[in-house]
Amino acid sequence: MLRRFRADLHVHTCLSPCGDLEMSPIKITRQARERGIEIIAICDHNSLENAPAVMRAAKGLGPVVLPGMELCTKEEVHVLALFGRLSDAEAMQSIAYNHLSGRNDPAAFGLQVVSNERDEVLGFQDRLLIGALDLDLEEIVQDIHRLGGVAVASHIDRESFSVISQLGFIPASVFFDALEVSGNISRAEAGKRFAAYERYTFLRNSDAHFLEDVGKNTSTYLLERPTFEEVCKALRSEDGRMVCPE
Repeated sequence: MLRRFRADLHVHTCLSPCGDLEMSPIKITRQARERGIEIIAICDHNSLENAPAVMRAAKGLGPVVLPGMELCTKEEVHVLALFGRLSDAEAMQSIAYNHLSGRNDPAAFGLQVVSNERDEVLGFQDRLLIGALDLDLEEIVQDIHRLGGVAVASHIDRESFSVISQLGFIPASVFFDALEVSGNISRAEAGKRFAAYERYTFLRNSDAHFLEDVGKNTSTYLLERPTFEEVCKALRSEDGRMVCPE
């Protein structure tokens, strides 16, 4: 039997240098539960390292946590990489780390805190997570798909770090599974503004960097159960699954 699930598939943690230090595993999962969010995806910049801790913090209480990353391509396009299996996401992180150069300057960009499921600080990631990978958009999307993930174009309505702002269009050779719009525009407005891409599924997520923003913008999915496989079916409008209209 299908039912509706609210999901926020773009949440940062204190690992992202632009993420607030309050964005810890326990606090994120508690905030999601209080807002009735049943599925979240952890998508820190170019890194997966805090996703397992959030998954453990939510175990048994919810929400369902999908491991992911927000990858920055050579063209400075942001892409959400979402996975069902942690091992696949870890493989994507290995690719990202192998193509990411530079060291973080906490004074300039912020701390990159690695936490456990008890909100204890394990250490600090010193890679320049805010930087761009030396892989282009097509290569990154292909790697995501090869590892069994889905690729979502981040906040396409924004004037920076989106495929539209950086390239002016979505290349025919790049196969996104969905397009994300920010909280600045409704999905209906996005459908009109980006009518050339009506074949895509449009999503709204919070892109939360602060606790109060978790679940601020969501999409509702018609699913049998809150799993990655079911979400994938909804993105493809398959077997009655769907991303519900606003």
